[in-house]
Amino acid sequence: MEEPQRARSHTVTTTASSFAENFSTSSSSFAYDREFLRTLPGLLIVAEIVLGLLVWTLIAGTEYFRVPAFGWVMFVAVFYWVLTVFFLIIYITMTYTRIPQVPWTTVGLCFNGSAFVLYLSAAVVDASSVSPERDSHNFNSWAASSFFAFLVTICYAGNTYFSFTAWRSRTIQ
Repeated sequence: MEEPQRARSHTVTTTASSFAENFSTSSSSFAYDREFLRTLPGLLIVAEIVLGLLVWTLIAGTEYFRVPAFGWVMFVAVFYWVLTVFFLIIYITMTYTRIPQVPWTTVGLCFNGSAFVLYLSAAVVDASSVSPERDSHNFNSWAASSFFAFLVTICYAGNTYFSFTAWRSRTIQ
C-alpha cells in the first residue's frame, strides 16, 4: 500500500513599505478648500474650464471634420479641459496634501506650461483655418471658438506664471 503524502506547510512573510504607509489616509473624509476659488490661480482655472468648454463645444457643434486642422484644436481643447477639471478637483479637495510623494509644484508648472504652448498653437491653427469662403454656415462658430481659444491661452499663460513663481520659491528653499 501507498503511504499518503503529508501536506507541506508554507510560510509567507509580508512587509509593509513606507510608501504604502505614507499613502494611506488617516480619515475617510476629504477636506474642502473654499478659499482656493477666491485666489487668482483658482479663478484662472475656473476660467480655463468655462472658456475651454466653449472652444470645443463651438467646434463640435459644426461640421469640423471637413477641415482637418480643427481635429488638432479639438484634441487640445478636450484633452486640457479634462485635465484642468481633474486638477481643479485635486486642488479643491486638497488631495495634493495627501500625496506628498508627487512634486506638485513641478507637475503644475509642466502642465500649465504645456497647456499654454499647445493651446497657443491650437488657437493659431483655429484662427488661420477660419474663412467665410470655406463654409459660411459654420463661420460664426469657428470665429467664436478662435476668440475663446486665445482667451484660454491667456489664462494658461497666467497660471504658468503663478506655477513658475511657486516652483521657483520651492526650489530656492
